[in-house]
Amino acid sequence: MPRNAILRRQRFLGGALGMLVLGVALTYHFFPQWFHVTPGQTPQRAMNLGGVAPAGNLPPQRVAAINELNAGPPLTLAPTAVIVARNRMNATLPEQKSAESPEVKELLARAIKAFHAGQLAGDPDSAAALFMQALKEQPDSRRAVQGLFDVRARLVAEIDQDIAVGDVDAAADLLDTLRTLPNAEQEVAQLEESLKTLATVRPMLSRAAAMLQQGKADQPKGDNALELYHQVQQLDPQNAVAEQGIFQVQRAVLDRALAAVAQNDFADADKQLARAQAIRPGSQQMHDVQQRIDDMRRQRASGVLAQARLALDGGNLELATRLVAQARSTDPDLPELAQVDEQLTNARLYASYKPGQVFTDRYVDLPGKAPAMVVVPTGSFLMGAAADDEDRTDAQLPQHRVTLAKGFAMARTEVSVGEFREFVRASGYVPDSVKLGGASVYDERSGALRDDASASWQDDYAGRKADDNLPVVNISWNDAVAYAKWLSERTGKQYRLPSEAEFEYALRGDTSSRYWWGNATPDKTVENLTGSGDRSRSGRRWSNAFRGYRDGYWGPAPVMSFAANPFGLYDMDGNVSEWVADCWHDNYIRAPDDGSAWINPGCRAHVLRGGSWGSSPAQVTSAYRQGADGDVRSGRVGFRVVREL
Repeated sequence: MPRNAILRRQRFLGGALGMLVLGVALTYHFFPQWFHVTPGQTPQRAMNLGGVAPAGNLPPQRVAAINELNAGPPLTLAPTAVIVARNRMNATLPEQKSAESPEVKELLARAIKAFHAGQLAGDPDSAAALFMQALKEQPDSRRAVQGLFDVRARLVAEIDQDIAVGDVDAAADLLDTLRTLPNAEQEVAQLEESLKTLATVRPMLSRAAAMLQQGKADQPKGDNALELYHQVQQLDPQNAVAEQGIFQVQRAVLDRALAAVAQNDFADADKQLARAQAIRPGSQQMHDVQQRIDDMRRQRASGVLAQARLALDGGNLELATRLVAQARSTDPDLPELAQVDEQLTNARLYASYKPGQVFTDRYVDLPGKAPAMVVVPTGSFLMGAAADDEDRTDAQLPQHRVTLAKGFAMARTEVSVGEFREFVRASGYVPDSVKLGGASVYDERSGALRDDASASWQDDYAGRKADDNLPVVNISWNDAVAYAKWLSERTGKQYRLPSEAEFEYALRGDTSSRYWWGNATPDKTVENLTGSGDRSRSGRRWSNAFRGYRDGYWGPAPVMSFAANPFGLYDMDGNVSEWVADCWHDNYIRAPDDGSAWINPGCRAHVLRGGSWGSSPAQVTSAYRQGADGDVRSGRVGFRVVREL
């Protein structure tokens, strides 16, 4: 804490300093002449701290001009009041040692009045003559010096403006007046040089203006207004007429861009916009027209794209493709293009479905619907086994690339007993298991398949009555083809058995491993396979199985009991093996590479693909295939269908 003596000393010094400041302020207020300031003329400074401005005698327009010193257009195009106010900062004012006499004050008042009336110089009653007379009476008159400087600055400003707009005659008349003023030699010399330049560029400006009228704004090369205006600017960089002319040239080019848009020629519009941008980069009119054209471009492209959607909905793929291309050429950045492109691709490859989409066709002539279908994406893959695969067979060679260029839909599951029953009831078809008698079913006592003359498609793998949700077995190739044909008739769509290539492609699900889940025993339940942990009713186990695997079934499981493969298809490599459309061939030599079925008219043997509930691990690989006579019926064989898109 400070001591009391120190506090008293601080209070005394503070009070004394305050009294001193108050005394100076009162003296300044009542005796301003002591500070060389005339009463009523309190000095004021512009915002840029330039020279002193006698505000008491300034008219409102001069005060406004001072407030505009640091704003507005280029100096040569600014109002003369602003120019004069700015130039006055350069005046060197004398130190006024005495107050002005009444006679000097009267002269100054008349001079200021003449100045504001525009009577700058040239006669005894002009502002210049009166200011010089006041200086003669009182050489240290600050107002007289400043006034004479203002006259000279006003004349210089007006001459500059006349030169800027190309008015040679007016500039020459004012220059003659400026020559009569003292201390104007430097300004006169500079302005005379500017007038010489104006005399040179004036014909060029006239010719450029005529070219603009003739439509030669920026073309042809070597004979256009823009090049002339640039030549003028090289001679006179501050020439306002040339600057305005270049503005008009850009306007003409922008008008061409708008005209091109009116003709729906956006390519030419872009070309004209590029030219306009090169003339005056970033100008406001450039920005405005660019925005306007962009809006029109987007609106036009959106309209064309809407027509493309209508054509797509109407099934006119060719027209939709042309319209999408037109929309893209109009506005390649239109956000909706990606969505319509996808729709167009889906329409071309997938009949407007999407890869992975699940759909169901309803019957057109009776209640009911076809099996649920999954859209399989297009693509290519290596079909068969690699030459160095230890589990390969000759039937799986040579490995070859197959490309499926068009999408198709495959049944999500094997055809179930319930679905096949609906077909038999509605069509009156007699399956081969009934017509030819029996099928091969599993014998629990021997652990092998045996022929059973009483077994039919209505039975399960062991000859017992089958539930409707089990995959139908004991089906011949002919039965499967008959079911697909019936679906086509009932739905009006094209159903068939898959080709062998389609089946392997769909089974793999875009994988290249031994199985769609990997190269070894699955680490989770994925399919109905032969697992070492599975047991039959009597406790039998598999002698050749996936070690450590258990799915809980001995025989087929209800459809969709396990995981789907990457394409969303169930039971592709387990549960039951499936018929495909192809005839059996001992190898892939000369096999089709486009995914189509390899068929020889009249062939009896056909291909079975995919593992079953009783297949060994080697028989479950994605490349495994086997052949069988078309009338074979087995408790290990079923089928699924494909629907063309």
